[in-house]
Amino acid sequence: MPQAVIFDLDGCLVDSETLSISAIAEEIQDMGATDVTYDYIRDRFLGVSMKVICEHVAEQTGKTCAGDFVDRVEERLFARYRTDLRQIKGAAAMLDVLHDRGTPVAIATGGSIRRMGETLRISGLARYFEGTAFSADQVKLGKPAPDLFLLAAEELGVDPASCVVMEDSPHGIQGAKSAGMRAIGFVGGTHLDPMRETHRQLLLSKGAEQVCETIPDTLAAILLD
Repeated sequence: MPQAVIFDLDGCLVDSETLSISAIAEEIQDMGATDVTYDYIRDRFLGVSMKVICEHVAEQTGKTCAGDFVDRVEERLFARYRTDLRQIKGAAAMLDVLHDRGTPVAIATGGSIRRMGETLRISGLARYFEGTAFSADQVKLGKPAPDLFLLAAEELGVDPASCVVMEDSPHGIQGAKSAGMRAIGFVGGTHLDPMRETHRQLLLSKGAEQVCETIPDTLAAILLD
């Protein structure tokens, strides 16, 4: 049984990836990289920190990706969150089960601290992660480096080897495995509708021990039921 469960946020607990990918692609297009499409961002940068995306933007456009790039993306995103953000079906019920079992939980997201806070607040999931939500802003290297997962384990006071991670991105699976943690892949988000089976195989190739499409199956995999 795991001593703690660490969750990616976008695409695992909230069905937000279609919204965030669109916001990023639109902002990059406004900067002049008109060939950067929704699919381009989804296929290359799922689960990657905005710092890495900014570096790529600079290469593609020849323009410095200033700090306000992230702010502009997030303003687009939050406007859509207010009407369109939804929890992944069963997410709150899964967190209730873990709470009742006394299993500590944490967030490890590549999104900014600001975005993480707004996502948890608007989705209604903030109460599950008071003091245990961590962003790539807080570590030197984001996913696929292990830093963020190791920070979460340290703050929870548990051995990384006793943690299990739920992730929808290959970068997240790599990071979890590099941290010495069990990794469960998840492909239930709507952003994966056109490519679910291909993405399942990708997560397995990166070290996921199982890849699940529903929250009940994911919970069973986490608990080894």
